[in-house]
Amino acid sequence: MFHVFLLWVVFFFFPSDIDRVMAQSPNEMSLQVASAISNSSLLQPGFSLLNFDGHVFFFGQKGWPKRSCPTGVFLLDIKQNELKMKPAFFSKDSCYLPPLRYPALCTLRGNAESEYQYIIHGGKTPNNDLSDKIYVMSLVSKNSKKTTLQCVEKDLGGDVPEARYGHTINVVHSRGKSMSVIFGGRAYTPLVQRTTEKWNSVVDCLPSVFLVDFEFGCCTSYVLPELQDGLAFHVSVARNDTIYILGGHSLQNNTRSPSLYKLKVDLPLGSPAVTCTILPGGISVSSAIVTQTGDSEFVLVGGYQSDNQKRLVCNTVVLEDSKIEIVERASPDWTPDIKHCRMWFGCDMGKGSVLLGIPGANKQLISDANYFYILRCKGAEEDQEEELTAQISSQTSTEDPGDSTPFEDSEEFCFSAEANSFDVDDTDTYNEDDEEDESETGYWITCSASCNIDINTWVPFYSTELNKPAMILCSSGAGHWVHAQCMDLSESMLLRLSEANVKYFCNEHVDLNKGLQTPKKVVHLKKQPMKPLRKKTTMKLTTPAKKSFLRRLFE
Repeated sequence: MFHVFLLWVVFFFFPSDIDRVMAQSPNEMSLQVASAISNSSLLQPGFSLLNFDGHVFFFGQKGWPKRSCPTGVFLLDIKQNELKMKPAFFSKDSCYLPPLRYPALCTLRGNAESEYQYIIHGGKTPNNDLSDKIYVMSLVSKNSKKTTLQCVEKDLGGDVPEARYGHTINVVHSRGKSMSVIFGGRAYTPLVQRTTEKWNSVVDCLPSVFLVDFEFGCCTSYVLPELQDGLAFHVSVARNDTIYILGGHSLQNNTRSPSLYKLKVDLPLGSPAVTCTILPGGISVSSAIVTQTGDSEFVLVGGYQSDNQKRLVCNTVVLEDSKIEIVERASPDWTPDIKHCRMWFGCDMGKGSVLLGIPGANKQLISDANYFYILRCKGAEEDQEEELTAQISSQTSTEDPGDSTPFEDSEEFCFSAEANSFDVDDTDTYNEDDEEDESETGYWITCSASCNIDINTWVPFYSTELNKPAMILCSSGAGHWVHAQCMDLSESMLLRLSEANVKYFCNEHVDLNKGLQTPKKVVHLKKQPMKPLRKKTTMKLTTPAKKSFLRRLFE
């Protein structure tokens, strides 16, 4: 009787709490702060996350790899919402893999040694050069102390896609065959169309569909009448022989189209056939992230609905044999920091979880630090059953019935941040204490009082410049970098200084250096010639008369 009365009291006095507990759905989304993320500035917009057998790897760091991790690939150790980064290694037969931002990424069935392989195509290097190469990465070995990966570059022929970023790649399966499908993205303006004012401008790639056959290394492009405008930073979700493309941003029209495209790929014995159908019910969003929560169910989060407005609404995407269903779902309780920040970025962590990041506040001691959150789209019980060490991928596509392709944050809101030191608690944790600080050698610094280099208005001045201004080291004191253009250096002088092994002093330190280094007048001592040990004289010949005279004299 007492238990019944107590239960009645609880329901009477706390009806809202009881209703919340009773109505809690397994689809409820939770948001938690990822604490103790050491050196979070390495995780920049455009990074990718790979999953090999439940182990999460980070790829696409800020800047070029350093001595502590020459591969640029890190193992993310996730325990109780704490992230630590450990360097991963490549096998001896691996090729070089640069850190690429905004690449196209998908997974496919690997060989017997590895459950999955990852396909990586395109992307931006730290120098903002675009890559047209395609790599296949797989896991070789993993133990408590060392993780070894294999990276192989694939040679392609035929209609090879141009270098690009912000595109997608998926794997389709039809009639027992498999092919990769590449679509969208952005590239630099062709060289013949570049001008000084628009040297670094980008354009949407042509809306061609590329089929890549890895077995024979052949590429074939298809032009479909339904695809009129180029797209970048869109989302593609694949199932069997069908790919659904939604969202994306078009530079030509400066719009985020709500169109939903359905690509169907047929792989008969002869030539492949690709068809496109425009479906209703799309979403106007760019740079969204997709995570898979079931065989045929995905969750769409993040992204932007306009240039200066984030999209805080979440959707559930359900794929069936011949159709797609997109419905709105309850969003998590976004924190005030997330709601009011100008930009955000992130990546799929697999198992219904997403890693989200926002830039740190300027008032912090480390202004470039980022804050990260883990968004779980599954219930708490499911999270406990599936321990989150977790799958992280920027674009996924498998032989399983479901397949997703999320992409990273839009480049319009990309920011730069410098790496900081890690907290080290074991020998395998990445440590940057022994690395050089590259913050003083940034290209967009104020090099002098008369510096007029602005990242937003700069155009190439020298013929050797492309994406960044030419700089030269001033040897005054500890040394500092200055822009060659601000020093009024001619191109011939700049080339001469770069080739010659001489010290250079900027305009502000050249007079001071002359005063310090003016040599004093030195009185040169005259060197006295050394006397020879034996002086040689010329022999004089005597005449016969002198000889006879001398003979009589001494007789």
